[in-house]
Amino acid sequence: MFALFKDKFNVLFMGTPEFAVDTLEMLIHNHNVLAVVTQPDKPQGRGYKLKSSPVKEVALKYSIDVYQPDKVKDNDEFINKIRNMDLDLIIVVAYGKILPSDILNIPKFGCINSHASLLPRHRGAAPINFAIISGDNKSGITTMFMDEGLDTGDIIEKYEVEIEDYMTAGQLHDKLKLISAYGMKDTLQKIKNGTIKRQKQDDSKSTYAPIITKEFAHIDFSKSARDILNLIKGLNPWPVAYCLYEEKK
Repeated sequence: MFALFKDKFNVLFMGTPEFAVDTLEMLIHNHNVLAVVTQPDKPQGRGYKLKSSPVKEVALKYSIDVYQPDKVKDNDEFINKIRNMDLDLIIVVAYGKILPSDILNIPKFGCINSHASLLPRHRGAAPINFAIISGDNKSGITTMFMDEGLDTGDIIEKYEVEIEDYMTAGQLHDKLKLISAYGMKDTLQKIKNGTIKRQKQDDSKSTYAPIITKEFAHIDFSKSARDILNLIKGLNPWPVAYCLYEEKK
């Protein structure tokens, strides 16, 4: 890939939870974030009041346009808005939806995702939890060019961290969200320099990290002590592993 004579990229950022905020902040301070796409506001708490995503709150703080489509596939109005943005890149961090080819093909240099695992291990929605639950001794961030699959695109770079024996999912989350910002900054610099190398994923080594449900948190005491401990750490701070005693949690 040739070096690009461009100081700042025109970027559309797509993300939703707290995990994505540091990467968004990095982009705001180093590139031109033309707009942000995040999940619609959702009712939360006892009063079921609508609450904005952490990513939306940051975007509004910087007066960046925010889009919150209910769907991204077969949404011509939304897709046309993106087409009119003159985008170099779409950057995705924990957005929560798979992007169709109509969107993936819009930016000049592609769509780049920051995924919280060492791909192809732990593809899916809950890679941080499953790294702990599986007893992995390392995790990290993978930056990749997106395709239409679930975390199946070509790898650009991996940024590894050690998983300490005491570490919970919450602690790993907080470490990886910082590395996501660093990794994306480094990846974009490599794109500018023309030094990236695309690497196909080895599908035979892939594992899946599905969405965590409260039912998944029920402790099975037929498992080993190590497996139970990993489950407890991997579901901290949410949804928290539990057991029943006399039909009560």
